[in-house]
Amino acid sequence: MMNIDSKNKDGMVIPVSDIVLLPGMAYTLKLKNISEAELENLSKKEQFSIALPLKQNFNQSQLTREDFHSIGVSFNVSGIEKTETGYQVKIKVLDRVEIKELSMGNGFTRVEFEIAPDLIDLNATSQEEMLEYVKKITREVSENFKGSEQFMKIVENQKDLNALMGHLTQFMPLSNEEKYELIETQSLKERGLKFMDYLLKQKESLKLQFEMAEKFTEKANKNYRESVLREQLKAIQSELNEGKSEGSKKDKDYATRIEQAQMPEEIKSTALDELGKLESQNEGSAEYNVIRNYLDLLVTLPWKKAETKSINLGEARRILDQQHYGLEKVKDRIIQHLAVMKLKNDKKGSILLLVGPPGTGKTSLGKSIAQALDRKYIRLSLGGIRDEAEIRGHRRTYIGAMPGRIIQSIKKAGEINPVMVLDEVDKLMTGYNGDPASALLEVLDPEQNNTFTDHYLDLPYDLSEVFFVATANSLDNIPRPLLDRMEIIQISSYTMNEKFHIGKNHLIPSVLEEHGLTNDQLIIEDEALQKIISEYTLEAGVRGLKKQIAALARVTSEKIVTNTVELPFKVTVEMLDDLLGRKVSSHDKAQVDNPPGVVTGLAWTAVGGEILFIEATDMIGTGQITLTGQLGDVMKESAKISLSLLKSRLPVNTINFKERDLHIHVPSGSTPKDGPSAGITLFTALASLVTGIKVDSKLAMTGEITLRGAVLPIGGLKEKLLGAQRAGITKILIPKDNLIDLKDVPEEIKNQLSIKTVETVEDVLRETLGISLPRIEHVFNPNISTEGTFKTKQI
Repeated sequence: MMNIDSKNKDGMVIPVSDIVLLPGMAYTLKLKNISEAELENLSKKEQFSIALPLKQNFNQSQLTREDFHSIGVSFNVSGIEKTETGYQVKIKVLDRVEIKELSMGNGFTRVEFEIAPDLIDLNATSQEEMLEYVKKITREVSENFKGSEQFMKIVENQKDLNALMGHLTQFMPLSNEEKYELIETQSLKERGLKFMDYLLKQKESLKLQFEMAEKFTEKANKNYRESVLREQLKAIQSELNEGKSEGSKKDKDYATRIEQAQMPEEIKSTALDELGKLESQNEGSAEYNVIRNYLDLLVTLPWKKAETKSINLGEARRILDQQHYGLEKVKDRIIQHLAVMKLKNDKKGSILLLVGPPGTGKTSLGKSIAQALDRKYIRLSLGGIRDEAEIRGHRRTYIGAMPGRIIQSIKKAGEINPVMVLDEVDKLMTGYNGDPASALLEVLDPEQNNTFTDHYLDLPYDLSEVFFVATANSLDNIPRPLLDRMEIIQISSYTMNEKFHIGKNHLIPSVLEEHGLTNDQLIIEDEALQKIISEYTLEAGVRGLKKQIAALARVTSEKIVTNTVELPFKVTVEMLDDLLGRKVSSHDKAQVDNPPGVVTGLAWTAVGGEILFIEATDMIGTGQITLTGQLGDVMKESAKISLSLLKSRLPVNTINFKERDLHIHVPSGSTPKDGPSAGITLFTALASLVTGIKVDSKLAMTGEITLRGAVLPIGGLKEKLLGAQRAGITKILIPKDNLIDLKDVPEEIKNQLSIKTVETVEDVLRETLGISLPRIEHVFNPNISTEGTFKTKQI
């Protein structure tokens, strides 16, 4: 044996993992990726060799210092044998060592180590007792396994505690950390106790597994016996002709139900085939339940063509007017659609898409359509669905397979022609389970949905008689192919007057009923309702208004129950601050006076129209332009176009721009803003700045501009005019091409506003600053003299 008593010896490292090497053990290392240099060093008798555990089972060809633990063992090599996969190295473990320095290179890893021998804190008698106890536990565990006699012979022959622990750890499911703890522990007593703890845990785990396996076997045997006895009972009953089993009654019932379902011949043939399979199955088999569930769906689905019901357009109009205030254009479109259905009874597919802000009554319109047509109403919420199987169903080969939501809804309705509302169709998601929006393409195509095939049903089903009503907040997220299959009906935000009537005639009675109140107990004055709408809600619809009315109803309910108020309880304007708290809505108002460079514009938001202010100023500088207010790319481009247009139209006023810096700001800096409709507002703000002429503070404008000075149309005109009227604006400039959109604006709004149309920036300057400029075609006319102040260059 080598003399390794001195400290800080130098040796070669052999990385090891998944094994426990302890002093005194004899072991055979199986080395696959050993280099020639390492093999040569192992064969040297005077060479110190260290087996050092890895923290994980790393790729041993790419090891670093951090991959090794700090405690290992030294060993002697007694023999090296070459194998097909590498080498087998027989070793004798000497002592535990602690690594001080580790270096890697020249084909192998070298370490500087210090001997850390075991602390023998057990006398010979205690070691013998612990050794026998470990053997006893091992013997008890091995009795549960067949052929363990050879294994126990090796265990019984072990005389060294470390050697026994090292041998048994090969067969125990210990983690690398638990194995390293045994190597790391210096005390023989602590190591032995820790190992016995692992061994006892393994014994209890195996005992639990054996008990569970025994119970499972007993249950399986019981089920098998019951199955055999049931089959024998069937055979005896068949021989004695003493009746039929319950399963046969069910099978006969299925045959009757299939005949009564009025299925198409193709479907009926498939159903009878499935019934034949069911009759040949054992009731205890898994396939029996799969076939039975499938037959339940076939006989429950409505197959019979619906009887044509006469559509009463007058009654439909009455229902729509009764349940929805305003929305005249939307109602007209729905009535027209119903009129076509009445005129042509075989009209394929009715697919409407209602698009509008939240709370504007899209879903309830679908319910009204169902009531007007006297059909069943079914609603499917599609928001957040990312699995195609939600629409088309799962194939029956999967465990727990179900039909898709479309077929499930038809089954629930019990009719082949319900009104089906597909809510939030713009919020379908695309996930790893397919694209549900693409699965809807067949559902919402009148030319295809008469043979819609659900994966679970796996048979064509006719959806052509279903009246589909889809709803969405925006068209942006709906795929174009899906959008093309639907008739789009736009629903805009409500006016203040419409909200007032909806609140008074619909919401207040509904909320009172929900809270168990009557008109004799709670009265909300008209002025208070108007203030709630204008100052306590900020929305395009009326959902928030209903919440505020509900808050008043809750306060009233509390006062009535506690007898702290005289009835009726009247809610006035002065009481709103105490009952509802602070205002949640703050709309911009027209200013008394706008200085030069400040112009009022119009903006569209998801909760209605608003006014916004464009502010421009200049200062001494080098011709730079600064844009602030969280402006989007399109709006920044509009500002650059406005500046270029200003320089070309008013060159005298902008001649010193090289010595000035411009700053354009749009207030409410925390709100992102984008879009081209602020073009003429930006141009007017810059023109007002350079000319020093104020723009009327009661005048607002909207329109996109081009580099040639044309004013292009914009969207959201109705909402913008509503916001302008609310803010106190009296005059509006709009693009000439938007004149047709004024038909959608309520008369009450148009009567309070002076609306002017503009076609070019020259029209804008004339209306805002009182400046008359020649049109661009006159400015660049080569026949006109260019002498004088305004010199132009022909382009």
